[in-house]
Amino acid sequence: MVSYSVDRYFIVKNKIHLLDISTLEKYDSQKMYKIYDEWANIARESFESNQKPINFDNIDHIVFAGMGGSGAIGDIFASVLSKTNIHVNVVKGYLLPKTVNSNSLVITVSVSGNTTETLSVLKEAYKKKSQIIAFSSGGKMLDYCTKNKIDHRRVPQYHSPRSSFTSYLYTILKVLHSFLDIKYQDILESITELEKTCKKINSSNLTENNSALNLAKWIKDIPMIYYPFGLQPVAIRFKNSLQENCKIHAIAEDVIEACHNGIVSWEIESNVKPILIQGVDDYVKTKERWKVLKEYFKENNINFYEVNSIEGSILTKIINLSYFLDYTTLYFSVLSKGDPSPVKSIDKIKNNIN
Repeated sequence: MVSYSVDRYFIVKNKIHLLDISTLEKYDSQKMYKIYDEWANIARESFESNQKPINFDNIDHIVFAGMGGSGAIGDIFASVLSKTNIHVNVVKGYLLPKTVNSNSLVITVSVSGNTTETLSVLKEAYKKKSQIIAFSSGGKMLDYCTKNKIDHRRVPQYHSPRSSFTSYLYTILKVLHSFLDIKYQDILESITELEKTCKKINSSNLTENNSALNLAKWIKDIPMIYYPFGLQPVAIRFKNSLQENCKIHAIAEDVIEACHNGIVSWEIESNVKPILIQGVDDYVKTKERWKVLKEYFKENNINFYEVNSIEGSILTKIINLSYFLDYTTLYFSVLSKGDPSPVKSIDKIKNNIN
């Protein structure tokens, strides 16, 4: 195979490659990309695992507790359940809402099992006599649950908490989808569509036809991520992945709210670059706002990038967008000659807290 470089492009068998596998291997020292390549398989295996589903009685309030990648899972469930009658809170910190009681279900997620904040929530939920189910790969969470006879489900970690996303999400869906009244067909659809997306953007396709690579090449300076109602989990995870994988600053704003304040900041030239995450069936008034915002950017010569969801359920949209944008951050890191895996600053903070 003969290839030659053309300004960071590579011509291989008459196809333009934006990245070559040797560069990916060189900079991704812990081979995170290999886990990303397997996200769809991990999702299916997790949902088809032998984890036993469970039901709960007399629940009128659900709390998802977790930090970082584990907290992102709570955001997804809150979004998926937002159009139901279920009262949902997401806790990213030490304390439960005062409304939590014996009729509350507290779901704690910590990939390591040692997340200080989530362990605090777990212990508080136990004291409040709430119903509880916990998910981790082991650690202190498993020990506490075993000691206090709390239902704990052990889920493997793949590479890192953020890379274990589909393992945890689809294990929780397997265990709780009936109780949460999430349609079985929606879950299967989300996995099937994820498999399709994976083939288009994973490391087997490093050509100009890889849309995640194209976005990675476009990103520079500080990304400003705009999102609509329902897709907040996608934007927040994208922001977090840009920060962790790429080691750059990133901002996320609700598109409707931004038009009441943040829009004014564009009156002064800056190194912020807008990325618009849009749902294919956004609310009609939200679609009107997207139109107005894009016209504003064009009139003021502000370059922006549009990312559109695929068709399907809200779960399908969120999972596929999350995968696309996560892989974008990995590609950006490697194209910038950075290593996506290490998070030294997080490790330093963790080592200095109890």
